[in-house]
Amino acid sequence: MQPDNFTNEFFGIGIQNGKTPENLGVLWRSAQNLGASFIFTIGNRYAKQASDTHNAVSAMPYYHYDNFDDFFNHLPKGARIVGVELDERAQPLETFEHPRRCVYLLGAEDHGLTREAIDRSHFLVKFSSTLSLNVAVAGSIVLYDRALAKPRS
Repeated sequence: MQPDNFTNEFFGIGIQNGKTPENLGVLWRSAQNLGASFIFTIGNRYAKQASDTHNAVSAMPYYHYDNFDDFFNHLPKGARIVGVELDERAQPLETFEHPRRCVYLLGAEDHGLTREAIDRSHFLVKFSSTLSLNVAVAGSIVLYDRALAKPRS
């Protein structure tokens, strides 16, 4: 019998320069429910939120990075960055093959990901939406899509 840790699959999700702390709590709750291995912030830190009703931040690993370079230099070996951004180079989420080992990176609602984060992401994804969505909603949609029985790259 092979232990589960030999599947070599993990994923985390985080926000770069999050605008409102309430969104973090909602995203962390979704991350915990949809199987994320860890959560993180870049720039602005997490503060306890009433919207994190499951207290996910204490139930799963949480990492904070001061800036994008700090985050990039501490990526788990073999992890791919999947930036979630309305960008002409982004692949449609509906047909995207999620990497087996990755981190999903979302930007602040008012500015999105930084240019550096976009340029250094291994993949960019977007989904059918004319305008940007609340960051917690967008992240939850990406996590739900990963949970579907789809091929992994």
